[in-house]
Amino acid sequence: MDAVNDNIAAAISKNKTWLFVPATRIDRVAKAFASDADAVIVDLEDAVAQEDKAQAREALKKYYDDQNDTQNHQPIWLRINQAGSQAFPKDIALCQQMPKIAGVLLAKAEKAADIEYVHQRTGLPVIALIESAAGLYHIDSMAKTTGLIAFSYGFLDLCNDLRVQAGTPSADIIANQIRYQLILTSKIHQLAPPIDTIYPDFNDGAGLRARVQLWSQMGMLGMLCIHPKQVATVQQALQPTASELEFAQRVVAEYEQSGQAVFKIEGEMVDAPVIERCRQLLAKWQAVK
Repeated sequence: MDAVNDNIAAAISKNKTWLFVPATRIDRVAKAFASDADAVIVDLEDAVAQEDKAQAREALKKYYDDQNDTQNHQPIWLRINQAGSQAFPKDIALCQQMPKIAGVLLAKAEKAADIEYVHQRTGLPVIALIESAAGLYHIDSMAKTTGLIAFSYGFLDLCNDLRVQAGTPSADIIANQIRYQLILTSKIHQLAPPIDTIYPDFNDGAGLRARVQLWSQMGMLGMLCIHPKQVATVQQALQPTASELEFAQRVVAEYEQSGQAVFKIEGEMVDAPVIERCRQLLAKWQAVK
């Protein structure tokens, strides 16, 4: 990854909540920003029927122009339709007319060449959405592509393609395997940590919190959201407990004050891996507090 993409990847690693807004409801963009979401994604793909896509693009372009005219520009991300679709070239043309958007999420990404095409035509950073077996199979080659900064995935689409019954223990096993593959590939190729898929039931706060704790413990740093009420739940679930925070602060303080690489706190042996874990916890806490 080049220096520019490296800087962008580092910046988006701070984004914990990625909130979708249908391109047919541009009036909701301001409300999405008001929800304190770290990033707002205007969706031109699944949220927009084929017959409404042209009108949605026009509404989005007007919103973009109005924002620039008032100098009240808040960068949005744009989910565009998959390469090879009828809407794809029109979405690319729209991106070329909106150079100040933050970046692009490419739906149903399957080929490195498609990511490279989007980046070359728009100059924008790309997040690849893995939603098929072919996309999952090619994540390593896609990860090497200039312009790619992160992966996310659409688990319901993947379930359909893989013939997995969503909402079952078997599906959970496969979801964790996908997370692992994306985490490992992203680390090896110095991408931002992958962004977890949506949690479809926006009224199930307890289930959402459990999901956040799962992917956070696995090493992922952000999540796609479909409703503003999910934003606060995700942010709260990412907060360390008081005891975790206190222990991490004591470890880092002791290390910085003493310079010792091995010591004890509360009877627990502390060495380099524990110190690094505590540093990471404090960094994550600073990002979400």
